Amino acid sequence: MGLREPFAGVAYHSTVKKRLIATLLCLALVPRTYSQSLPDLGDSASVDLSPLAEQKIGMQIMRDIRWHDPAYLRDAEIEDYLNTLGDRLVSAGAGAGLSFEFFGVNDASLNAFAMPGGKIGVHAGLILAAQAESELAGVLSHEIAHVTQRHIARMVGQQGRTGMLMLASLLVAVLAAKSSAQVSQAAIMAGQAAGISSQLAYSRDFENEADRLGVQNLSAAGFDVRGMASFFERLQKNSRLYENSAPAYLRTHPLTADRITEMEGRVMQMPYRQVPDSLDFQLVRAKLRVGKQVSPELLGELEASVKREGASAAAHYALVRAYLGARRMGEAERAMVALRKLAPSSAMIEGLEADLLLARGDHVGAARAFREGRGRFPQSLRLLYGEATALIDAGRPAEALALVKAEILTTPDNGFLWEVRSRAESVLGLRLAQHRSLGELYAIQGNYAAAAEQFSLAQAAKDGDFFEHSAVDSRLREVRALLAEQLRERREQR
Repeated sequence: MGLREPFAGVAYHSTVKKRLIATLLCLALVPRTYSQSLPDLGDSASVDLSPLAEQKIGMQIMRDIRWHDPAYLRDAEIEDYLNTLGDRLVSAGAGAGLSFEFFGVNDASLNAFAMPGGKIGVHAGLILAAQAESELAGVLSHEIAHVTQRHIARMVGQQGRTGMLMLASLLVAVLAAKSSAQVSQAAIMAGQAAGISSQLAYSRDFENEADRLGVQNLSAAGFDVRGMASFFERLQKNSRLYENSAPAYLRTHPLTADRITEMEGRVMQMPYRQVPDSLDFQLVRAKLRVGKQVSPELLGELEASVKREGASAAAHYALVRAYLGARRMGEAERAMVALRKLAPSSAMIEGLEADLLLARGDHVGAARAFREGRGRFPQSLRLLYGEATALIDAGRPAEALALVKAEILTTPDNGFLWEVRSRAESVLGLRLAQHRSLGELYAIQGNYAAAAEQFSLAQAAKDGDFFEHSAVDSRLREVRALLAEQLRERREQR
């Protein structure tokens, strides 16, 4: 299927980590003896996993993935799309009112996984393998059902201490693999020693429940329910083409002939609905296909594709990106004109046009293009990030600072905004503010030692008024308390 090409040069640290991320289907309440990376959730002897505990674990692991895992797909456009699609599914079903976060994993394998607290990861390979948006939506709907039905917590409750040890060892292995394959393997062996190696997948009952609710939710959200069944069936039929005899998704979500039969019987009873793919689905797949390193062969294929009768907007979009990656600016701009004639306005198309201006060194024009795009698509984080950075590069840091300050008021845990803010403050010579912003960034990342250092530098800065210094003093005390707690837990774990 040629899925690996777009991701050349981006891989996990080891084959062990790749395998573990592929099987990351659940994480549980973990005793302190297993990981210093997890929050203190109370009595470690308890086998109950409360909703609050799930939220804490999910937030902690998501932070670790977002800031320290090279496989995290750092692409605001793709993340925007996954969350828009996921929110549509959540709002239509039992997930309404719960907190969910969807993110991409830069890996060519076919996989998706749910973590506690509604954190759902989707491998790039799975997005590329989906032949229709309803197929991708079907996988997400299935994962959402695992979360809403609290299958992780129920697994822990059913398996007692054995289940706790299995889930804890799997979690530690995933975390440890970021830096040490040997530590990761030791964690796996700890789980196997407890006789739990056969428990790495959801039970048949849980999978059937997720299938049933996933189909219902898919229909309620307005998608073609046959997409879910067809995708799963295609994965099973093509399993012989994949390493270890099956795609990662089938290893963590065992797919039997009975499950497929039941799913097909269920969807046949529902009314037929033909649902066209959204433009953003097509553009996201085009962007993933092109990747960051464009080969002459791929460029030739894309050039040929736009010459065919009825060539799609996605094909033209991919060609623009490919020309841009190859620094063939004249051809990229001509292809952009053709794209504009074909496609309605889209945040991704607006962003691509601004990228062309950036590549020409026109930061003022790019900032204007990003701003105009945000006027049409105010929820796009990609356009917001683009405008802020373009303003700084255009020599207008004060405007960039005002922009990100306003956005931080509503999303104070967005580390990228604090990073851009500190950059703008540095250009403006605002030393206290710059160090304070860096302190907030490190605190979001969980690096309390670095955060305390930055707040100390802010405290020592000669600029800033009384109120700014007071705010810094308060944050320094808070971060030092968090650092002390972190160090105490580490000592207890030795």
